Amino acid sequence: MAHWEPVLLANVDRPNSEKIDTYLKHGGYKALRKALSMTPESVIAEVKASGLRGRGGAGFPTGTKWGFMPKDAPVKYLAVNTDEGEPGTFKDRLIVERDPHSILEGVIITAYAVGAHRAFVYIRGEFFLGVKRWIKAISDAYQHGFLGRDILGTGFDLDVSVHRGAGAYICGEETAMIESLEGKRGIPRQKPPFPANRGIWGKPTLVQNCETLANIPHIVLRGAGWYAGIGTEQSKGIKIFCVSGHVNRPGNFELPLGTTLKEIIYEHAGGVRKGREIKAIVPGGASTPLLRGDRVFTPMAFETLKEAGSALGTGAVIVMDQTTDIVEVVRRTMRFFVHESCGNCLPCRVGGHNILSLLEKLTAGTGTMKDIDEIEYLANGITGRTFCPMGTGMVEPVLSSLKLFRGEYEAKAAGR
Repeated sequence: MAHWEPVLLANVDRPNSEKIDTYLKHGGYKALRKALSMTPESVIAEVKASGLRGRGGAGFPTGTKWGFMPKDAPVKYLAVNTDEGEPGTFKDRLIVERDPHSILEGVIITAYAVGAHRAFVYIRGEFFLGVKRWIKAISDAYQHGFLGRDILGTGFDLDVSVHRGAGAYICGEETAMIESLEGKRGIPRQKPPFPANRGIWGKPTLVQNCETLANIPHIVLRGAGWYAGIGTEQSKGIKIFCVSGHVNRPGNFELPLGTTLKEIIYEHAGGVRKGREIKAIVPGGASTPLLRGDRVFTPMAFETLKEAGSALGTGAVIVMDQTTDIVEVVRRTMRFFVHESCGNCLPCRVGGHNILSLLEKLTAGTGTMKDIDEIEYLANGITGRTFCPMGTGMVEPVLSSLKLFRGEYEAKAAGR
């Protein structure tokens, strides 16, 4: 494809990119001025028309989600999800550390559109620099009149504060995050009611991912037509792809949705190390099903990855070459999910531990063919049967690897 000029990552390599002066110098907060001159309804309509879908993993249409927020509720909240814990994903961290104002501008526009006057930033506890950058960006925005009372003389008020998580992956799930924000243990809530009806302290709450919010100023400034003209029919706009694993140049690459895995891996991430062949690819973070290496021509879009038997997820592409021990990769992934399970429901809590112990037997060379069948049986018993989506995400690598690389499991059981 032709060279893509970054939009979301345009500022990240500039000197002092995290500072408000740098952001203002390169057109920062112009979109906020424009949004505040529009009605909240027209801002929502613009985001709906853009076709933007959530970038946190679920891919729900953003404008539609905004529309679920009740119009007449006296108190509404906005929660910013910076709890980026999906293995292989490091896009939100980059924007928060290098260009926090691009997200903050999106936060203010979003709050204005849905009628929220209080926003909470929930950030992963391990992001020490990110916490500092968020706090400084918010402080500077107050000083410049972009936050607080009567923003830019429009009569709109908004207060924003930062809440640091304590390192729990499950708090990336929106209702577990809300529980944590309220000072409770981060355990997912039953849905419905959804956060838009009953969120933080029982009030309507909109939860949005950082990358999603970073798109908002560009949609407002350049128009829905511009954004909808990028990407594919069902996957509009731009996406930051996090590429790691056996590539020569791992990193974040911003490209239109619909860009093929082949282009992302070979043109942008510098190809596979030592010129080896690709064995497997995780296309959307550790909780998405694996693809075989021969699926590199698959476009990275919601609908095309679904057709290929996987999911876009967070857009975290993990590349594995022919030297990879797939069973060991699945064991390590499973160990992460078992450790991070909130333990709230039995399939995840018990089933996960049982699968992990069987995988450990196989990798230690003491497993049997019966163990492989047992792993598959347990994984099928977890998928779609847990309180939150994490249980299904936990077993996606297991089930997809059994489908695509069962021979490797059988070789372990046979002692080869």
